[in-house]
Amino acid sequence: MTSLVSLVDIGANLTKPVFRKDMDAVLSRAAHAGVVAILVTGTTVPGSQEACRLATEPDRVGRPRLFATAGVHPHHASSLSPALLTELRAMVMRPEVVAVGECGLDYNRNYSPPIEQRRAFVEQLELAADVRKPVFLHDRDASDDFAELLGRWRPKLTGGVVHCFTGDRQTLERYLALDMHIGITGWICDDRRGSHLRELVKLVPRGRLLVETDAPFLLPRDLPEWRALGRGKYGRNEPVFVAHVARTVAKCRGESFEDLSEHTTAAARALFAGAAF
Repeated sequence: MTSLVSLVDIGANLTKPVFRKDMDAVLSRAAHAGVVAILVTGTTVPGSQEACRLATEPDRVGRPRLFATAGVHPHHASSLSPALLTELRAMVMRPEVVAVGECGLDYNRNYSPPIEQRRAFVEQLELAADVRKPVFLHDRDASDDFAELLGRWRPKLTGGVVHCFTGDRQTLERYLALDMHIGITGWICDDRRGSHLRELVKLVPRGRLLVETDAPFLLPRDLPEWRALGRGKYGRNEPVFVAHVARTVAKCRGESFEDLSEHTTAAARALFAGAAF
């Protein structure tokens, strides 16, 4: 039976090979859970092209609407050459692209040197300001530099979301002060490392809170599927489970699932103004 709520998964990596064999089934399951739209995350220029391809497939009954983000993740910052930046600029002008990113800083692994990460981040902030589209942001273990660069560009940006927020209260308050939206994933369902989010989500104002899966990553640990879908952390997350994330967030905030679904979907519509969902 199709759900009566409407949810938006604002971040799913549907271009990953793990979805190639059963994409229709994945999207059908999401639709039956009430997911009306999914933003397909672009993390490289080729990956963003694939996200655009998925987002421009003909609409089908029983599937959520797909939209794309286009950008270069900090892991790949060193690859963002002038030629690829020009290609990215053309791509973000397309109507199916509703945000610039995933972009930001990741000092946890430093797959690209920090100086290259900062360069690529600034180039994409400038691009978002030029095209008047919001930014889809990544921050891991880099909040000071991240907030400094974002704060410098914030007056020129239409808005943005700090995707997959996992930080502390001070970091959350800093991003809210920059008028950012906050994306919450199944990390909140993880007693080992995400329990602090259960209090922090109460601090996010209505209209600034968004929900997401980051599929195929971050399968919520409190789901039976956490073990059934591949033994723990190797289980495949799907957009269908954004409903589980939303239920968990709603419980933490003392809201009904229906109310949480309504105001997070309204927030997504307002931020990603180019998306018709």
